[in-house]
Amino acid sequence: MNTLSEKPFAHQLLLAAKDGDKAAKERLVVENSGLIWSIARRFFGRGTEPEDLYQLGCIGFLKAVAGYDESFGTQFSTYSVPKISGEIRRYLRDDGIVKVSRGLKERAYAIKRARDTLEQQLGRDPRLSELEAVTNFTAEEIASAEQATEMPDSLQRENGDGGFSLENALGTDGIEDGIVESVALREAISQLPERERTLIALRFYHAMTQQNAARILGISQVQVSRLEKKAIEKLRKMIV
Repeated sequence: MNTLSEKPFAHQLLLAAKDGDKAAKERLVVENSGLIWSIARRFFGRGTEPEDLYQLGCIGFLKAVAGYDESFGTQFSTYSVPKISGEIRRYLRDDGIVKVSRGLKERAYAIKRARDTLEQQLGRDPRLSELEAVTNFTAEEIASAEQATEMPDSLQRENGDGGFSLENALGTDGIEDGIVESVALREAISQLPERERTLIALRFYHAMTQQNAARILGISQVQVSRLEKKAIEKLRKMIV
């Protein structure tokens, strides 16, 4: 297997990555993707998508990069294996990073069925108000359920105010951010207070303007702006 220890200039690359060089981290992940996949495959068939397992493995790999010390007396590839598998095991042991209640899952399933039906009938994505009418859930309940059980397509998904995205807000870029997007961001959002979670869902999942989000939350646009800044600052501290 082609691992880091067999690569030329591996020592310098590892040192650069430990110092925060994103290009070095990217190269390390790419060059060791075979190792990461080989460990991720051990956990196939346990209810988690292979790509998610790989992403978790990448997080473990990058943690190994950050924590490796030559004084350990082991090769980096040897040191990284338990870090990679440990990250995946921890996720599976905890039944996923985000705990979603059965009731919330059932609500989200009902919303998804209603969304699919309306999409076929209307020939477009249904509006929140249309989902409200069909499901008898409030827009806030819909946003909260969908955000808890899915995630925004991408950090690059734009909201309703001039194409502003979470990537813009958090100042994220590079491969490391892509790796953690569907895992660490989900974890960080889950730790926000309920109203802040809902606001993030409305703004960046449903691409709403602050004005529309304010109407749904029953607060002013100024309050939405302040709440959004507060929530984004918390997310930035947790994942950046």
